[in-house]
Amino acid sequence: MSSIHILSDRVANQIAAGEVIERPVAVVKELVENSLDAGATRIEVEFRNGGKSYIRIEDNGKGMSPDESLLCLERHATSKIREAADLNEVCSFGFRGEALPSIASVSKFTLRTRSKDWEHGTEILINGGKMIEKKDCGMPVGTVIEVAHLFNSVPARRKFLKTDPTETAHITYNCRLFAVAHPNVAFRVLENGRTVFQSPACENLRDRIAEIWGRNLADDLIPVDVSDPKTGFRLRGLTAKPGVGRSTRRELVTLVNRRPVDSRTLSLAVLDAYHGRIQKGRYPPAFLFLEIQQQEVDVNVHPAKREVRFRDDGAIRRFVLNAITETLAASRADDIGQAVTPIALATEAKIETPASPAAKVIGIEKPDITILPSPSAPICPQVTATTPTAAIRTAPQAVVSTPDVCSASAADKTTPGWHLIIVLKKRYALFDTPRGLVMLHLRHADQRVRFERISKEFKNDNATSQRLLIPHPIEFEPLASAALKSQLKQLNAQGFQVEEFGRNFYRIEAVPTWLSPEQAESFIRDLVDLIRQRGGMRKPSALDSDAIARLAVEGSYRRSDSLTDQAVEQLAKDLLSCDTPHTSPFGRPTFSEVSWNEWERRFGND
Repeated sequence: MSSIHILSDRVANQIAAGEVIERPVAVVKELVENSLDAGATRIEVEFRNGGKSYIRIEDNGKGMSPDESLLCLERHATSKIREAADLNEVCSFGFRGEALPSIASVSKFTLRTRSKDWEHGTEILINGGKMIEKKDCGMPVGTVIEVAHLFNSVPARRKFLKTDPTETAHITYNCRLFAVAHPNVAFRVLENGRTVFQSPACENLRDRIAEIWGRNLADDLIPVDVSDPKTGFRLRGLTAKPGVGRSTRRELVTLVNRRPVDSRTLSLAVLDAYHGRIQKGRYPPAFLFLEIQQQEVDVNVHPAKREVRFRDDGAIRRFVLNAITETLAASRADDIGQAVTPIALATEAKIETPASPAAKVIGIEKPDITILPSPSAPICPQVTATTPTAAIRTAPQAVVSTPDVCSASAADKTTPGWHLIIVLKKRYALFDTPRGLVMLHLRHADQRVRFERISKEFKNDNATSQRLLIPHPIEFEPLASAALKSQLKQLNAQGFQVEEFGRNFYRIEAVPTWLSPEQAESFIRDLVDLIRQRGGMRKPSALDSDAIARLAVEGSYRRSDSLTDQAVEQLAKDLLSCDTPHTSPFGRPTFSEVSWNEWERRFGND
């Protein structure tokens, strides 16, 4: 057995480099963080061959004196912290003092730097961890670091690097994150002598996103700015409009105190806020800045500082979820008023129709239908609380009178709305609107209307019940039984009456009026599964959405159903009254609009 000995500084640095410097993008990340900490307002990043052969980071920060330039290459040399307790108040990006010596130990490393107090700069050359040369040089205030032949001295690590395009993609994406995190800093990124992107300092985040990620994405975002004075939390930035989704998480960017991080807590909170607002399997683009007190977050849990740990994950998650949800709700009124104007109703008249299966599911036996008998009649926007789901099957035609139910003041407040042109393939409905042509997906729209009606009933603490003539027995395995038992009181407050009847056995004795008895068992089983997945039911509305969405789909409109023009118009009206009219409960779009400007662009404006 070999004797124990102390590793040389060079080997120790190379081992440390394996933790901090995994690939070329890690070099870029560490050096750009140092530039930002140095107060730079201009940063230039250049690299070749995916960063394997050459990386250069140049900034106009405060620079270093000759003595500091030597000291910064020693392990654990840092100006950011003094004692271990300072880790609780870390507000800088690089603070461990490992990056520069680690990088220098596995590359040909050149440092040129000058502070404003010196007339000349200092140049230091290191190769594979060995000091080669130190000399004076002429340069402006700031720092330039060149890293060549990365991992040449550690071939085992170099062979694990990916292809040049892959490494290039990582570097470019990381630079975009820093540019978004710091709109006040000018960035330029070059690959093999070609400018990848260049952005001067911007006054606001939207302009920076437009320059780096594209104007189309920037236009699909709405502002977020929510604060909690009790906790000191603040969430600001830009997030996707309802219905806007991407196939990957690459554009779901979360930052904590301006540090780009991978945080499961933040990502899940954002995804939960968009549940039912975007298509399932897609991700909302967002650029969200979470500001919290430094002692509430640990940025020292990952060698490369990619991840953070919150002192109270639950509080952070609830705050972000509520902030995004409130922002989307607040933007709905403006979005509906500008992009989706209300339907112009000629008059309001009521016909009695046979109760449909759709109406029975939500407890409506004789629904009211609002129809359009005369285009010249006064406009009335009123919608009664008993308005049913619009997918009324086989609604009969009737002779309708035109009572004067709209006041002049109500008519004056309305705006021109949607007018039905035609129903196509029993699946779509084409509408003429002031902004353009809108194609409505009947099934998706009916699912959204049905979902929100059932959801509102389920949230009602005074929900009415219907007793079952014969109680329905239901049995669970032990873990599911325990989950149901823990939430039984809260469930029964929603119009159910489920009683324990022996070990792991229950009886369903009553259900809400919106739920048909034959659906009760499947609904409760779905609900129990969700309780187990999410660890409790703090709010029924936050937990029952999947089960309600399934219910909405079960009874929604199908092409085999007969649907009158009046019912289609009512469906559109009901959809626009929804909180989230853009998507079905499963995130599928309910309508698509082509503006008149777009038609003029296609045909040419005469």
